[in-house]
Amino acid sequence: MGSFLETVMWIGRTGAPWRALPVEYGKWSSVHKRFIRWARSGVWQMIFNTLAVDEDTEWLMIDSTIIRAHQHAVGARKKYGVQEQELGRSKGGFSSKLHAVCDALG
Repeated sequence: MGSFLETVMWIGRTGAPWRALPVEYGKWSSVHKRFIRWARSGVWQMIFNTLAVDEDTEWLMIDSTIIRAHQHAVGARKKYGVQEQELGRSKGGFSSKLHAVCDALG
């Protein structure tokens, strides 16, 4: 089970598609099927709930960034009304803001 968890952590850390899984982690399709089985049976939710109980909020790190939109990003016509992910307008122009909070455990 340790190597399976390492494999899932590798996928999460790198953001690589399942098909790009290195051979030393095993066959990508087998690992992916096991991941899906665990997700459907609630194993991942139980793991996250267990880890969340022991949260360390003594130290919190907060980071944010503003991502400026390209000048042509806001010029397209909207076919379907209000978009779910619209860009915000500020004095600096159109942008998106990203905020993240992390505890001492990462």
